[in-house]
Amino acid sequence: MAQAMKIAIVDDEQDMRQSISQWLALSGYDTETFASAEEALKVLSADYPGIVISDIKMPGMDGMQFLKKLMGSDSALPVIMITGHGDVPMAVEAMRVGAFDFLEKPFNPDRMSELAKRATGARRLVLDNRVLRRELSDGTQIMKKLIGASPVMDRLKEDILDLGQADGHVMIDGETGTGKTLVAHALHAVGSRAGKKFVLVSCAALEEEALSRRLFGPMMPEDSLLPAIEEARGGTLVLEDIDALTEPLQGKLLSVINEQGTPGETRIVAISNLQEAGKTCEDALRPDLFYRLAALRITVPPLRQRGEDILTLFMRLSEQFSEEYGCEAPKVSAQEAAQLLQAPWPGNVRQLINIAERAVLQARRGSGTIASLLMSDHEEMQPVMTTEGKPLKEYVEAFERMLIDNTMRRHKGSIASVMEELCLPRRTLNEKMAKYGLQRSDYL
Repeated sequence: MAQAMKIAIVDDEQDMRQSISQWLALSGYDTETFASAEEALKVLSADYPGIVISDIKMPGMDGMQFLKKLMGSDSALPVIMITGHGDVPMAVEAMRVGAFDFLEKPFNPDRMSELAKRATGARRLVLDNRVLRRELSDGTQIMKKLIGASPVMDRLKEDILDLGQADGHVMIDGETGTGKTLVAHALHAVGSRAGKKFVLVSCAALEEEALSRRLFGPMMPEDSLLPAIEEARGGTLVLEDIDALTEPLQGKLLSVINEQGTPGETRIVAISNLQEAGKTCEDALRPDLFYRLAALRITVPPLRQRGEDILTLFMRLSEQFSEEYGCEAPKVSAQEAAQLLQAPWPGNVRQLINIAERAVLQARRGSGTIASLLMSDHEEMQPVMTTEGKPLKEYVEAFERMLIDNTMRRHKGSIASVMEELCLPRRTLNEKMAKYGLQRSDYL
C-alpha cells in the first residue's frame, strides 16, 4: 500500500494552520504545520515526501521568497499558494515562478482537498520515478534484480561486471522475454558512465523517417528532446530491436560511429530481438556495422537453462503479486515445483511473470493449479512426470531448497518459526541451509 503523502502547511496565523490541518487530516493526509517559511525550510528537503500549502503574505520571508527557495531546491515540489482577495496578480506571478496552483480566501475546503489530491498524486509519481532512476543507476541495486544463482546466471553477472568496465560497444542478444533491457541498464550502472545519460530507443517502434529524426535529427519544432545521439553524449545509447534498422539508417549509424572514432564519447548497446527461425542479427545488419557493434557481446540465457532459479523467481514474483492483491501467496507442491522446472518456457521470464500473477489470482479464488496454467499456455505440453528429464533426487532437493527459502523469507529469518512450521530440529535445518547455500542474514 502506498504511503500517505505529507502536507506541510505554512501560515503565520495559527487558526488558519489548524483549520487547514484538521480538514486535510480528515481526508487521510499526514499534515505538519509551520508558523514561518524559515521554520519550514529547516524540514523541507529536495525529496520531501509530500506537498506544501503556503500563505503568500507572511512576516519575515514572504510566500514568494519562500516559493523561489523551494523551487531552487526541488522544482518538482508542488506548492499551493493561499492568497487574499486583492492578491490574484501576485498568485499569477507565483504560478509563473513554479507554484502548482493557488487558492483565494475565503476558499472552499472541497476545492482545497481536490487540489491536494492532484498535487500529491503528481508528487508521488515524481518520487517513484526518482527512486526508479536511482535504482537503474545504482550498480548494486540493479545487480540484485538479476535474481538467480545458477551457473548461467553467475556467468551473466560476471560478464556484466567485466564488460561494464570496458569501453567498447556491446551487442546483447537472447530469446524474447529474457531481460535484455535489464542487462543493458546493469551494464550502464556498473561502469564509469553510471552517473551519465542513459537513453533508450526502440528501433521497431517508429517509422523510418520518425526514427531517423529521433536518432540523428533534425528534430521537429514540436519535439522536446534532442536527437538521441546528442542526448546520450558521454553516456549510453541503447538501441532495442537493432535488427529493425533499415539499410539507410544502418549507414547513418555507422557514419556516426566512425566519426566518433572510439566509444569513449558515447557507448552504444545494441539489443537484438530477432525471432525468425534460423536468422541472426548478423544476417540483418551490414557486416561493417555488425562488427563495430558486436565488439563485445552478451547472450542472455533462456529461463529453461536456469534450473532452480525458476523456483526462486516464481516464489519472489508470487509474493510480490500476493502483496499487491492482498492475499496469501499460493502453496507450491513438490509435483508443481517439478512441473515449473521442466516447463519449456518459450516466453522466458516474461511468461513466468504472467504465470505467477495468474497463480496468485487463482489462489485468491481458491481454485486452479499451476499445472493447468502451464497447460493453458501450451496445449501441446504433456503432463510432466518427476521421474523424467532429471533424477528424482534433483527435483526433491530443488523443492526442499525452495520451501526453506520461502519459509525463511516469510518469517524474516526467525529460525524458531521456520523450525516450527517445517517440523525440523535445529541441527537438521542448519545442515540443509548449509547444503543449499542459504544464510540467515539474507532474510533479516
